[in-house]
Amino acid sequence: MDVERKYRFTWEQLGDVDLGRPNLGPYAKVEVYRLMQLCVRDAIESEYGMAATDRIFYRAGYLAGEELYRNALGHITGLKDFFKKLQSVLREMGIGILRIEESDLDNGRFVITVSEDLDCSGLPETGYEICTYDEGLIAALLNSFTGKKFDVKEVDCWCTGSKACRFVAEMSE
Repeated sequence: MDVERKYRFTWEQLGDVDLGRPNLGPYAKVEVYRLMQLCVRDAIESEYGMAATDRIFYRAGYLAGEELYRNALGHITGLKDFFKKLQSVLREMGIGILRIEESDLDNGRFVITVSEDLDCSGLPETGYEICTYDEGLIAALLNSFTGKKFDVKEVDCWCTGSKACRFVAEMSE
């Protein structure tokens, strides 16, 4: 299916923040980010349902992860260096504080936590995980580094009563 596109993402679309925001700078409140994200999620879900919304948010996170890897992480040779650089970038960008609980590249399994997660830390408990965007982001980052496909699933979330989001990443076959 050939779909007409108006907004195909490129890193350059992020613009020159220094030029465009000389007084406000590069930072905005977390509430502003969440207002946009949660309203977009609500609009998509009301039109297309939960399953399609989750697929769209996962895909958006995946695209963001590919671009983040290419433009903010660059070429990294070792797994330890990859995670160290990723921790630094996520912290500097205010996305969250990354911690690796399990790391087994040989068997293709990682357990990763993100505390102070931009998407959900401090939200009310809902009884279900909401960080579908982060699942896609982490999957793309691991894929970009390893060249192998990973399936990522959030298993703990602030919205389920955890104080950190926990993701299990397993290599696909």
